Amino acid sequence: MSLTPDKASELKQIIHNQLTQMNVHEKIREILAESVREELAVSSRALSEADLIKALQRRGIVDDVMKELQFLTVKESTPNSKSATHFIDKEPAELRKTNIDPTRRNLYLQVLGGKAFLEHLQEPQPLPGQICSTFTLFLHFRNQRFRSKPVPCACEPDLQDGFLLEVHKDSSGDGSRMADATALLSICDPVHMVLVKTDTSGETTLMTSHYLEWRSLLSSPDGQMNISLELLGVGTESKVPVGVLNVRLEIYPHLVQPLIQEIVNTQLALERQKTAEKERLYLVYAKQWWREYLQIRPSHNTRLVKIFAQDENGVNRPVCSYVRPLRAGRLLDTPRQAARFVNVLGYEKAAVVGGGSKQEQWCTLLPFLCRGKGDCEDHANLLCSLLLGFGLDAYVCVGTKAKRVPHTWVMTYGTDGAVVFWESLTGHRYVHRTVRPDDPPLVEQPKRAYPYCSIGCLFNHQNFHANCQPSDTVELCHFDLNDESKWKSMSTEAIKSVCSPGSSISLPAFPPLCAPVMDGAAASNEIELVLRSLISEHRKDLNLNTVWDDHLSYLLSPALAAYEIERTTGVSAGNEEFQDAIKRAVPDGHTFKGFPIHFVHRNPRRAFATCLRSPFCEEIICCRGDQVRLAVRVRVYPYPESACAVWIMFACKYRSVL
Repeated sequence: MSLTPDKASELKQIIHNQLTQMNVHEKIREILAESVREELAVSSRALSEADLIKALQRRGIVDDVMKELQFLTVKESTPNSKSATHFIDKEPAELRKTNIDPTRRNLYLQVLGGKAFLEHLQEPQPLPGQICSTFTLFLHFRNQRFRSKPVPCACEPDLQDGFLLEVHKDSSGDGSRMADATALLSICDPVHMVLVKTDTSGETTLMTSHYLEWRSLLSSPDGQMNISLELLGVGTESKVPVGVLNVRLEIYPHLVQPLIQEIVNTQLALERQKTAEKERLYLVYAKQWWREYLQIRPSHNTRLVKIFAQDENGVNRPVCSYVRPLRAGRLLDTPRQAARFVNVLGYEKAAVVGGGSKQEQWCTLLPFLCRGKGDCEDHANLLCSLLLGFGLDAYVCVGTKAKRVPHTWVMTYGTDGAVVFWESLTGHRYVHRTVRPDDPPLVEQPKRAYPYCSIGCLFNHQNFHANCQPSDTVELCHFDLNDESKWKSMSTEAIKSVCSPGSSISLPAFPPLCAPVMDGAAASNEIELVLRSLISEHRKDLNLNTVWDDHLSYLLSPALAAYEIERTTGVSAGNEEFQDAIKRAVPDGHTFKGFPIHFVHRNPRRAFATCLRSPFCEEIICCRGDQVRLAVRVRVYPYPESACAVWIMFACKYRSVL
């Protein structure tokens, strides 16, 4: 393999830096001065290069150098692979200090282990090969995402990993120049660290969401510092420590002139002061706006007008800050595919200890994606952000559904005035048509097809509108948002002052979406094999033989593909061909039965237990008769963030006996 002169020069620079850092040159001098001639008995002849290499190998220095260098094999070469690595979620994190570009400033974050995770004090030591609960650490910094290797949960988890983060100044005209200490000080993006626990069944729990301020490193004389991070819990436990993470920070290449500590402290204090002042002014404005809204009609006090919401750390944020145009690159092609992706992310209400009302917790985007599940607000915020990224005029709606249960969903407003509701938990779309109660009784009114009852407000990243119509019932509402007699709007400038990117250091940046790391075909085969084994065992317990029909199993694939296409596009296709193939595969006098079911997880045992609760599925699995042939087909459709839609179809054919 030949290298370009630039690449060869860069490789030489990397090796030189590594040898200098390991002090290899000094070790070579010591060997020459002390004992090489005695060990090799070469006093009578000139010392050759081979003799020196042999001595270095004997001392273990060559092994140490190669271990540190750890050259990586690039599996896939792309024209823009250098920038593409920022959007790839490494598993495990492969980045090491050897990947450092000597022309760019980098932050090397090394995790040195955890301690005081007291919740796992009694956790038994896992045996070799035993499945156990694990911790995984996720990082996001300036459009770069990484994840650590999963490690067993313990009071002192063995979280040992390194992450190389680019901290170059990326504004216009500055991208190719190495940032100096002053430029680095102006970069206020923190390192967002999220710790997720995964139990033996695959269920995930968000442990902590921590923002690491790294700029104190700029005043370090040797360009490195060790920090013990106290990680706090989330939700109702946001003030309770969950553990401590030991971290070492290093900046590469080292700063020629580090900053004075007082300068760094002053800059951080000024940023906090500026952010606090912006948030204070917005709060004053919001209070005045709310008083004006209540003066319109006293009953407005009972409407769901949500101006602020608590995040996973218990911090009150303007709801508009949870939404931002999000482009998915080539991972998602259409708005409806985006709705399907959000739909297959798991749904879980925020955990609360004890009874009482629902715990409020609007997750910021990174914890939601890392955990792979969240409440309806998390789904709606993500879907609205993706639809905005696709160029639609999208809003998050806050209101109620059946039985006046609080709920959020998404609305898009077309250029022709068409209003479409998007249910983020199911992916369904509903066209809204206003009911006119003053029309004569003989005039036919549109029937409500959507599950929403009332709407209190709607918002996106730039706008906030509160419903001030006489009734907040959805079917009676008009959605002309420019009509001030129907919707009271907040100042766009006031919202931008605290919600636009870069307006506040307390506002986390949105991470890019990551491509799925799973192989859909391999995952389908794996689940299918486990299900066949489970069905055979289940029938064996009932004293029933099991005979599989591989051809019939294969014929079920088009049906599963058609179900997924319909969920994604709303168009039903391919059913005629599937029915024709089944009719040809089932002989005269035989009966065919099939049962499709959909999951958003890949746990075959959980899926099988769920299927057995359906009498239709149990009838197929426990089928008795003459010439019984069983079939099962699994199809896993991967989506970004390794979310997946799993379709399973059980089927049987048998001779009908009167």
